[in-house]
Amino acid sequence: MADVEVTEQVRAEPSVVYDLVSDVTRMGSWSPETTSCRWLGGATGPAVGARFRGTNRRGPLLRWTTTCTVTAAEPGRRFAFDVDFAGVPIARWAYDLEPTPTGCTVTESWDDRRGRPLQIASVPLMGIADRAEHNRRSMQTTLTALRLAAEG
Repeated sequence: MADVEVTEQVRAEPSVVYDLVSDVTRMGSWSPETTSCRWLGGATGPAVGARFRGTNRRGPLLRWTTTCTVTAAEPGRRFAFDVDFAGVPIARWAYDLEPTPTGCTVTESWDDRRGRPLQIASVPLMGIADRAEHNRRSMQTTLTALRLAAEG
């Protein structure tokens, strides 16, 4: 079970939602923390093993980049990736899609891959006392924006 899961009903086919969420170059359009992503090493789209760089921000001053590796790329079903910072495992993110009579259900999940020392050290550095609750709110914002894009 993931550390945090958020689900949203979307009035669009799973393939449409998958195409949106797996196009990481658009992640800055949905996420309140990620500002942009770009494929690395010649990758041009989602495939297991493909890597991309995520650029993130928190507030006006705190900015950082991460390296992400796609771990699942199943069109219309699942898109997932692991996140590292300076070679250290940070998180696993996934988007799971289930068809419904009116479109699909999308579930975004986050698993914290940081070791305990890094979890403790990140509180003063990031200014986030409860990372799970912070991510839950951010994930809801992300899925709402994704839903609006898919339905529009």
